[in-house]
Amino acid sequence: MRLSELTHPNQLHGLTTAQLEDVACQIRERHLQVVSTSGGHLGPGLGVVELTLALYQTLDLDVDKVVWDVGHQAYPHKLITGRYQNFNTLRQQKGVAGYLKRTESPFDHFGAGHASTSISAALGMALARDNRGEDFKCVAVIGDGALTGGMALEAINHAGHLPNTPFLVVLNDNDMSISPPVGALSTYLNRMRHSPPMQFISDSVQESVKNLPFMGGELPAEFKSLTGSMRRLAVPKVGAVFEELGFTYMGPIDGHDISQMIRTFQAAHRVGGPVLVHVVTTKGKGYPYAEADQVGYHAQSAFDLTTGKSKPSKSPKPPSYSKVFGQTLVKLCEQDSTVIGITAAMATGTGLDLLQKAVPNQYVDVGIAEQHAVTLAAGMSCEGLKPVVAIYSTFLQRAYDQLIHDVGIQNLPVTFVLDRAGIVGADGPTHQGQYDISYLRSVPNFTVMAPKDESELQRMLVTCLNHNGPAALRIPRGSGQGVPLMEEGWEPLKIGRGEVLQEGDDLLIVAYGAMVCEALQTAKILQKENISSTVVNARFLRPLDQSLIHPLARRIGKLVTMEEGTLCGGFGSAVIESLSDQELIVPTLRLGIPDKLVDHASPQQSKESLSLNPEQMSDRIIERFGWNNQKSILRTQQRSETLQG
Repeated sequence: MRLSELTHPNQLHGLTTAQLEDVACQIRERHLQVVSTSGGHLGPGLGVVELTLALYQTLDLDVDKVVWDVGHQAYPHKLITGRYQNFNTLRQQKGVAGYLKRTESPFDHFGAGHASTSISAALGMALARDNRGEDFKCVAVIGDGALTGGMALEAINHAGHLPNTPFLVVLNDNDMSISPPVGALSTYLNRMRHSPPMQFISDSVQESVKNLPFMGGELPAEFKSLTGSMRRLAVPKVGAVFEELGFTYMGPIDGHDISQMIRTFQAAHRVGGPVLVHVVTTKGKGYPYAEADQVGYHAQSAFDLTTGKSKPSKSPKPPSYSKVFGQTLVKLCEQDSTVIGITAAMATGTGLDLLQKAVPNQYVDVGIAEQHAVTLAAGMSCEGLKPVVAIYSTFLQRAYDQLIHDVGIQNLPVTFVLDRAGIVGADGPTHQGQYDISYLRSVPNFTVMAPKDESELQRMLVTCLNHNGPAALRIPRGSGQGVPLMEEGWEPLKIGRGEVLQEGDDLLIVAYGAMVCEALQTAKILQKENISSTVVNARFLRPLDQSLIHPLARRIGKLVTMEEGTLCGGFGSAVIESLSDQELIVPTLRLGIPDKLVDHASPQQSKESLSLNPEQMSDRIIERFGWNNQKSILRTQQRSETLQG
């Protein structure tokens, strides 16, 4: 069968193992072709090709439900559920999403972009099924890295308490999350990985006992208990934990042996209660470069398939904000042994891999456990350490209670560096860092700031570490502005003080973080229309520099705020509220992300769709403050002067 002909996963039913293996080869070929051209997640999907084909052989996807954890490993799922033809639009504007989306396909039964949600969601579907008296299978596919998330363990705890609820968890164990997994659970799974497969003997024991002459075909309660004990003896010692939690454990099995997986999944469906099938896979399977470097090939920009090397950019770029943060933190840690960097399984993405290599005893990876990371840092702070917690803006949402309860209320000096703040591009709605301005504004005792460039980032990091209270620093994705960096001797900023970057009499623009450079460009465009602007780099969201902003707003009388975050409760709202508290009524235009989800596209495309590039913002400003007629008069004068010349 040709992969290009597949429009429904049920078309796989009845194929031989050899035919399925041929489809697997086609999936990998298409997967590599597209990701090498446009970029995307590579290793996760390559590792679950056979797992996907085997599992779907045992399901009727017209009724059965499969929930993929995170979703970036579900590219094979997408390729066999009708998205082969437009798979080349992966992660592009209006193209195939890089994660699962219920609105994209009826086979995407649950959307995801963050880890550890699949077991809860699939169990919820199973309980809804039982509540309605229906009959279909519910399956959660979760990676070993995601199993470290507290939510996944909470769901396992609940599912094990429901012995009469048919429910299957497939543990995709490749000994990796994005980076190598950490902790006792990882060590435990490693022992399981090297254990012999479980022998399925409970059914045969029960049948043998029933055939004894003195039993008469019916098992007494004592013998029913005995068969359960016999079954546990058949499970490797390290697999007994799942059995004790109420699951029937099957595995570990070879995740690239299609026929073995089909037999195991069929057996799992017959159990009638919670089952965990432990499948051992190789991340990046089938592409040698991805198998050899499983961290580097977790996700890739466009690369050469033959050499495995990234395609060179057209022009050299300044270092990324993440790299500047990582390099600066390394130097600060070398100077002060009480500074500790903490990541939640995102060392490479946040720049903390540099700290891990340079000063490993001041580096902590807690796994996919953001809540734990925040409270761990709070505990460290109580004992005199200076923890720096580096987490993506969108992932820190998962630890909001800990921000308030464990850090804010206790006024503990913990530093948070929110990477990927603002518009992040192709990862789509689950990864846009558009909410942190709003959710941090109300956390008690927090100081919140954002740099205009990478040099100011360095000073702000020092400011956070010198501040005797909780502080948060948001940084955008991608390259910096290319400004010179200081090697050391960074001076902390004065808390709550902004700066005036240029002066003008017609308009006040107050910008925050990544939008400061955009504000300066907008002011240049407006100047061509004879509209002069005062541009302020706010620096601080909390506390806001009212002593700077209020007099300027009163004098100039027209105000624009700019932020790369949602407008609902955002930076602009903070400015307006501060003016209102002083009974200052100033005509204001807030520019930022409206109350909508930002879909997958390039950052520039997203900004254009939101009317947030300098040209669009200047037009919106001119329209808001009624300068349209003035603009028309000026252009008429310019044309007249040109003709006269």
